[in-house]
Amino acid sequence: MNWKTEWKPLAIIVAVFLATFYLPVGVPRFDNAVNEALQLARWYAQEHVLLCLIPAFFIAGAIGVFVSQNSVLKYLGPQANKACAYGVASCSGSIMAVCSCTILPLFAGIYRMGAGIGPATAFLYSGPAINILAIVLTAQILGPELGIARAVGAIFFAVVIGLIMHMLYRREEADKAAKMAELPEEEPKRNLTQTGLYFMSMIGILVFANWGAPGESTGIWLAVYSNKWLLTSLFAIGLAVILPIWYGLPWSRMAMIALPTTVLALLFPHEPTIAFVVGFVGLSVVISTREDELGQWFSSSWIFAKQILPLLFIGVLIAGLLLGRPGAEGLVPSAWVSAAVGGNSLGANFFAAFAGAFMYFATLTEVPILQGLLGSGMGKGPALALLLAGPALSLPNMLVIRSIMGTQKTLVFVSLVVVMATISGMIYGHFWG
Repeated sequence: MNWKTEWKPLAIIVAVFLATFYLPVGVPRFDNAVNEALQLARWYAQEHVLLCLIPAFFIAGAIGVFVSQNSVLKYLGPQANKACAYGVASCSGSIMAVCSCTILPLFAGIYRMGAGIGPATAFLYSGPAINILAIVLTAQILGPELGIARAVGAIFFAVVIGLIMHMLYRREEADKAAKMAELPEEEPKRNLTQTGLYFMSMIGILVFANWGAPGESTGIWLAVYSNKWLLTSLFAIGLAVILPIWYGLPWSRMAMIALPTTVLALLFPHEPTIAFVVGFVGLSVVISTREDELGQWFSSSWIFAKQILPLLFIGVLIAGLLLGRPGAEGLVPSAWVSAAVGGNSLGANFFAAFAGAFMYFATLTEVPILQGLLGSGMGKGPALALLLAGPALSLPNMLVIRSIMGTQKTLVFVSLVVVMATISGMIYGHFWG
């Protein structure tokens, strides 16, 4: 036996054996942490995979098939107009109420189509960080100063982080731009209006299906929430009309999708997720067997799902094991977290940004969590640091980013978010703490 080649498998086997042999089963904190990991994974599967990730995978797949590379390069490529590219990327989150995991398929889609690393990472950060409802909720519950600081800081962060990433990798970006310039000019099959309405219908489904409950008992946000499934249905009807007219799906096939979806929506009006899932399953079955661009759409979406979903679930399990769910504990006692973020010191701000970067926050859940932490003595500076780092990053998010753009770029991106969140928290805490 050649031990030079076999020592690594042996080391892995020994390590797994020792970890299993000394597994602290029966220790209350460990048993509770395992339960929290499984509970968080179940909650994630129930609340985010069906309503968030499935539409996001279809949108990402559509970017790869129905959006020309020349269009991506024109608006988001390394040589694109900086004001246009970063303006679009940094403000995108205002209309997309998505979490740090849902943004990943969309980021992967534009990045692989040729978007520059600067605009792509600006989009990656801004997507979960700047949605309007989260900012309004922050201002209402945590105070207008913190809400304004979050909005301004998030947009500023997105631009600065994107520009720094572009500068750090400018040689690589120049090579990428040179290769892209050699690609032949593609003639679009559809005009901008047709493509825009197609994507608008899918984004509308994603946004309104996941519209969170506002903190107020009246107003426009509550009205939207109360009619979220009606609005989702209207965008779904729009998609059902667009696909046969402009994308070549036979009306008979569309009827096979629409009929059972409509029947289930009428039979189970209080369980709209059933009709939602059946609609996407029906769409998948119908287009997956086709040999045209609709079949390519499904294949592209499936590639994203295969790559991203396993990493997300592994990350969610680890995050739940270490930190638990909101309001519960994992292996790390919540008292340690509360004690570490008191006051407005550099250490408190850094810990808030660092811990927030690894925690998983579903859209809007960061606000009540921060409300409890502020009540327990958290400083306002660390609160802003957590708001700027937490929603945009998470451990599951980092694992997927690494698979898309590599370890080094991921470490740089995460470090920039944590450092800038820490500095922002220090400044805010000094003047308004």
